[in-house]
Amino acid sequence: MSASTVKKASRFLSLVLRHDPARAGIVLDAAGWTPVPDLLAALARRGMAITFDDLVHIVETNDKRRFAFNPDRSLIRASQGHSLPVDLGYGDRAPPETLYHGTVARFLPAIRAQGLVPGQRHDVHLSPDADTARRVGARRGDPVVLRVDAGAMHRDGFAFRCSANGVWLTAHVPATYLAGL
Repeated sequence: MSASTVKKASRFLSLVLRHDPARAGIVLDAAGWTPVPDLLAALARRGMAITFDDLVHIVETNDKRRFAFNPDRSLIRASQGHSLPVDLGYGDRAPPETLYHGTVARFLPAIRAQGLVPGQRHDVHLSPDADTARRVGARRGDPVVLRVDAGAMHRDGFAFRCSANGVWLTAHVPATYLAGL
């Protein structure tokens, strides 16, 4: 499978498993899972025929580990980032004292005013380290890395969950818990 095929299939998987399953003619259950055979058939109908082994390769080599299989690999879902209502089943956890968020300078005025808000997604996504946050921010330009006082937030009653791929999730980060603005 060529690198361009992997990239194209991965982008399509992100779209249909996070935002628009109907575009591929698949259905996600309440936890975001869809049967692997249904997904492979949908990809073939869209001119992106890949094998099960190709799909395993995409899941295992995705740099952000965006996708996950269930234990017997009969189901697949996106690890986080949904704009659809799904319950990924990630329980509340105490976060590290500091988490990070990558953004770009043009968003800083809104962040100063509102803090970090989920936008089109269900949660704000936070990185466990500054390097990951920098890569996230760099997708939109020259990155700015904000430090989040996650420990203080948690002690103040904010809930955190950690996704299967290590991204920390929370509903909102008020600006008072941010450094680097």
